[in-house]
Amino acid sequence: MVAYSFKKRFAPPILLGLEPGPLQPGAKRQTIRADRKRHARPGEEIQLYTGMRTNSCRLLGRAICTDVSAICLSFGASPSVQIGQGTFCNAVELDAFARQDGFVDWADLARFWASEHEQTPLFDGVLIRWEIRP
Repeated sequence: MVAYSFKKRFAPPILLGLEPGPLQPGAKRQTIRADRKRHARPGEEIQLYTGMRTNSCRLLGRAICTDVSAICLSFGASPSVQIGQGTFCNAVELDAFARQDGFVDWADLARFWASEHEQTPLFDGVLIRWEIRP
């Protein structure tokens, strides 16, 4: 089992995404991560936390990994998201992708990224998606 920790701001969208039934607007069922030795694999249970390795650690819930895909985010003059063979590059697609990841829109995602990561115009990593446990 693989565990992922999230900033507190993502707890409400994750909790919304863990509710049974159709996916609600504003729900988060994915995360973008840097590549590492071991990520979740499709079909595997994952644990979703806030504040891991702190006194305020909180388990938000458990889910089942459904997909792990290569992702490239471009924050340059022509922003884009490439997932596998698909590329999103217009404002509507970028905003929709950002909302799926718990942000208000692409600008919100870009601001967060700039504040949390090195100032680099490209990020290569993985996109991990999950569904609620049956």
